[in-house]
Amino acid sequence: MTATAAAIKLANLAASAASDKLGENIVALDVSELMPLTDIFLLASGRNERQVQSISDEIQLKLHEAGMRVLREEGKAGGRWILLDLGDVICHIMHEQDRAFYSIERLWKDSPVVKLDSVV
Repeated sequence: MTATAAAIKLANLAASAASDKLGENIVALDVSELMPLTDIFLLASGRNERQVQSISDEIQLKLHEAGMRVLREEGKAGGRWILLDLGDVICHIMHEQDRAFYSIERLWKDSPVVKLDSVV
């Protein structure tokens, strides 16, 4: 089982939005084999709390423009680690220090990386 084409398209839309707000180290992991609730984890880092919030806002704006919406949002007030549940994709927008500390890529190291078209 691999991520669906719709999930990959959604991940690319979110990654493009994160990139527009200068999100760094944007990575998509196909977690569909290991997690039945979603297909892709999208990770992006920001250098400070304001940038983390800005990346989250831009993802939500681009989704809204595409006629989609975020199902659930957590962590916005703190601005250190914001989780956006998009259904087939879960976005983890993290402060670069928290991302290094929690090392999600290491925890999900058995998951293949999804090639993103929109990330520089």
